[in-house]
Amino acid sequence: MAPVSNGEDTPRFDNLTSGVWRENPVFITLLGLCPSLAVSNTAVNSLAMGLASAFVLLGSTFLISLLRNAIPKQVRIASYIIIIATFVTVVDYAIHAISLELYNALGAFIQLIVVNCMILGRCEAHASKNRLPKAMVNALGTGAGFTLALFMVGSIREILGFGTFFGVSLFGAGFQTWAIFILPPGGFIVLSLWLLLFSYIERRRAANTGHIAGGAHAT
Repeated sequence: MAPVSNGEDTPRFDNLTSGVWRENPVFITLLGLCPSLAVSNTAVNSLAMGLASAFVLLGSTFLISLLRNAIPKQVRIASYIIIIATFVTVVDYAIHAISLELYNALGAFIQLIVVNCMILGRCEAHASKNRLPKAMVNALGTGAGFTLALFMVGSIREILGFGTFFGVSLFGAGFQTWAIFILPPGGFIVLSLWLLLFSYIERRRAANTGHIAGGAHAT
């Protein structure tokens, strides 16, 4: 008789959505904050950094999940970093070839994807412990959540700091831009406001869940 699968290695929809909302790497688990603050002064920079990080996460997850039983535990972290650095090199050369202006705007933070704790954490906590389908779905959700978070921060900073969105003027020549939002303090301000909003939503959700559970017990 064939063994019955317990479903633990089967990718589910919540494996994908958890990284976007419930375990968002920036707004919930507070990982990868350096690029979230450093290069998120425009929507283009934020989107490019998010997609680059997501590509590295997906590529690294693919290899690590495939090789999880072949990588010795004693050198697993060093092995993960080498794999991550390989995909970072691919991204670095690709961005340099596609747009020199974007490459200069992102600067050294492209190479610093190697030490992004979001990517290394996913590789250690998930990719190395799950089969390929489930690991890739989780990586896709986390990468999408990271990209979305950077885009949300960068869009607000560009709109308020430059009066534009993707370089297109929104308010005309008379708009008084808020220069602080294109400077490092502006990144902290916008990120803190998003964190406050996410915290409020989570508290409301937890309170509603508690009321529903209390009502169910009462009946």
